[in-house]
Amino acid sequence: MHTSSQSPRFTGSTLIRWAAFAAVASLAGCVNPPPAATTTDTTAATDTSSTASSRPASTGASVAGQARTFSTQLATYTAVSFDAMPGWSRDDFSETWPAFLGSCKVLTGRGAEWKEVCDRAGKVDGKNRNAIRGFFESEFSAYQIRDDDRKPDGVVTGYFEPEIAGSRTYGAPFIYPVYGQPEDMLFADARKLPAGSGTVAAKVEGRNVVVQTGLSTRDMGAPGLYALDLSAITRDTLDRKVRMRIEGKQLLPYYTREEIETKGAPNAKVLAFVSSATALYEMQIQGSGRIKLANGDTIRVAYAEQNGQPFRPTIAQAANGKPRSAVKVRGSSIELQLDDGDDDDVGSVDSSVIRTRGFTLARPTASGAVVVPGRRTAGAVAGSGIKDPSYVFFKEATSPAGGPVGAFGVPLSAGRSIAVDPRSTPLGYPVFVSTRTPGSGAPMQRLTIAQDTGGAIRGAVRADYFFGNGQAAATNARRMKERGQLWILLPRGLAVAQAAVSSAIRTRGAAVGAGLPQCLVPTEGQCVDD
Repeated sequence: MHTSSQSPRFTGSTLIRWAAFAAVASLAGCVNPPPAATTTDTTAATDTSSTASSRPASTGASVAGQARTFSTQLATYTAVSFDAMPGWSRDDFSETWPAFLGSCKVLTGRGAEWKEVCDRAGKVDGKNRNAIRGFFESEFSAYQIRDDDRKPDGVVTGYFEPEIAGSRTYGAPFIYPVYGQPEDMLFADARKLPAGSGTVAAKVEGRNVVVQTGLSTRDMGAPGLYALDLSAITRDTLDRKVRMRIEGKQLLPYYTREEIETKGAPNAKVLAFVSSATALYEMQIQGSGRIKLANGDTIRVAYAEQNGQPFRPTIAQAANGKPRSAVKVRGSSIELQLDDGDDDDVGSVDSSVIRTRGFTLARPTASGAVVVPGRRTAGAVAGSGIKDPSYVFFKEATSPAGGPVGAFGVPLSAGRSIAVDPRSTPLGYPVFVSTRTPGSGAPMQRLTIAQDTGGAIRGAVRADYFFGNGQAAATNARRMKERGQLWILLPRGLAVAQAAVSSAIRTRGAAVGAGLPQCLVPTEGQCVDD
């Protein structure tokens, strides 16, 4: 979901929107200095002299933006000339410019160097594509992103802002609640939890769970202490947050989708009711949406939170019995894989499946009423029949105009904003994407801005185009699943790493969401994560 990274925004818009941003990123050295690069890749050997900035490099300039190749734990970044990016010279950069200026509203708060870059951007003629192109070529250096296996190809999908019919009041056919964020949801920083699968003592401070060192479960009788079973929690969410709830003297993972549908969510405000459980599920996967009321009014909803459960959609099966969407499960996360042979259903009308964000999902075989706190349910409580344990909570959007707000905190621009995996592609940065147009197969090569995340957007070479809203956007987004390549534009003077090639510098903690990859390392070095 965009966020809607589940979404799994989801992903921001999720499936689910995940966002934990830090204003300042602290830097620390890695354990071992990296060896010198020995790659024989022709791309890595590309001459970057043609992209040298006429502006002098700042003191302590970044290795990113100067080194030919550097690596993080999840990706390798190889310097290329701008002309080496297919379609770079043909793009209409004026279409990307508003999205980049939107990112500048956030990036200027992250240090003097970003402010200087964005101040210079403010002097560029936003209607002159050549002037904009010159700005990017003088201020940035281009790096091709490859995954941890050094593969340049990845998956490009699409998402959109859906619109579904609904009501402010409960009553058939509008029986499925659109929940806001529950008031009883608690949070813990996964990086601060002890390793292992034992049970520890913890306190609740506001809405935060804090593990108590030096205590054990024998101390559970003390006031304000709870038992936390580490074996039951999901640690690898994009924002490194664990979602929990209190039950008696225990801290448990927050409710699954099935539990929410069969027991209700009494501590969550109901924003509206809709008539279709599957339409609501797709809106959760997209991470945002519009609910059209009978009187013509529209409720615009955006991703607020999710229940912390892993995204586990029911993948539809092809005629040969194989999954229609190639996926890889890593721990509690699911990654969409490139499979050029799985598009036999693209463009066809098949009411038994839901094609969304590159996944072809099976519709539930049976769907019935769900529990709504304070409401008398008509008939037996059967639940939606959707087996995915993840669940997205929304909030009413304050702005009725423009695109939905992505994980980076700015409105998304149709066709120029993308959702990415922030572990390898920092939010707010320009990313050039080369892929194909859904349906026609024509080249689709354009500069975009990474402004969103999603729980289903996992992997270094992974992008999710935001197509906007309306039927055309929905059609294109549902059909979009293409092979693609990515190039990130890194500011030349931004101090995300030290100038010395022998120094391995990494960012800590929440800097992953604050605009920096998790572990910036020149050449082939390794980093030890927190």
